[in-house]
Amino acid sequence: MNAKNKREKRYRRHKRVRAKIFGTKERPRLCVFRSHKHIYAQLIDDTKGHTLVSANDLELKNSKIKKTKVDIAFEVGKLIAQKAKKLKIKKVVFDRGGYKYHGRVKALAEGARSEGLEF
Repeated sequence: MNAKNKREKRYRRHKRVRAKIFGTKERPRLCVFRSHKHIYAQLIDDTKGHTLVSANDLELKNSKIKKTKVDIAFEVGKLIAQKAKKLKIKKVVFDRGGYKYHGRVKALAEGARSEGLEF
C-alpha cells in the first residue's frame, strides 16, 4: 500500500467521523493531527469555523529530556487542556482525525483527561 492510498483512506475515515461530530463554543471539537515527527491538537468551534486554542509538540521543545513520541503526545494533551481551562472550557468532543484510537492519539486524549478535560 503506497502513501497516497493511506492518505486517502485516512481522509475517508475522517470525513465519516466528522459527519457525526460537531463542536460548539460551549463544547468544542478537540481535533488531532499527527505527522511522522509531530503531533498537533486544536479546539474548534464549528458553528463559527474558528480555532479557539491550539497546541503542538513544537511548543514543548524547550524541555531537553529525550522522550518517546507517545510521551510527547501525552504532554501535548496536558498542554491543550491547560489552555482550555484558561478559556473556561471543561467539556469537549474528541475528533481522532481518522486515526486509530491508539498510540499517540490515545496518549494525547489521556493527557487531556488527566488535566480535567471531559470527553
